[in-house]
Amino acid sequence: MAEERINPAELELQEKVVHIRRVAKVTKGGKRFHFTVLAVVGNSDGIVGAGLGKSNEVPDAVRKAVEKAKKTLIRVPRNGATIPHGVHTQYVSSKVMLLPAAPGTGVIAGGAVRAVVQLAGIHDVLSKVVGSRNPLNVVMAVVKGLSELQVPEEIAKARNKEIKDLDLPNYYGAAQ
Repeated sequence: MAEERINPAELELQEKVVHIRRVAKVTKGGKRFHFTVLAVVGNSDGIVGAGLGKSNEVPDAVRKAVEKAKKTLIRVPRNGATIPHGVHTQYVSSKVMLLPAAPGTGVIAGGAVRAVVQLAGIHDVLSKVVGSRNPLNVVMAVVKGLSELQVPEEIAKARNKEIKDLDLPNYYGAAQ
């Protein structure tokens, strides 16, 4: 499947800083502090990206993180206000499980997962993080999981079939 390039200049993107980490380098003269910032950008309508920025000052690190996040934008398929099907992904030692939820459930997720799914425009989802809860690994696992989502139309096209010929569970939202 060919990846579609998303132009961030055409979108009204919202930014959210998920995590700021102060890193110290110990030298002969004392400690030198640097900052690492994890940011997520999205338009709350199916497009989201995450980036990591490093600098000696927090504002510079935030700017770099947002620029990198804009370069990694992905399109997230949705089924109404939720995701089309459940997904389990792993990034380094963080395992993330995302499940579709009934309308009105809301975002049942922790801070790092919540930031990504809300900026992606998903309003009803259940999530669970197993293993490392490092915000960087969790955010990258969620973005990876969202990029693995498929709608029934994509599955049918890949298999050269009609949607009605697919044996899909009800939660895909396919017309039965």
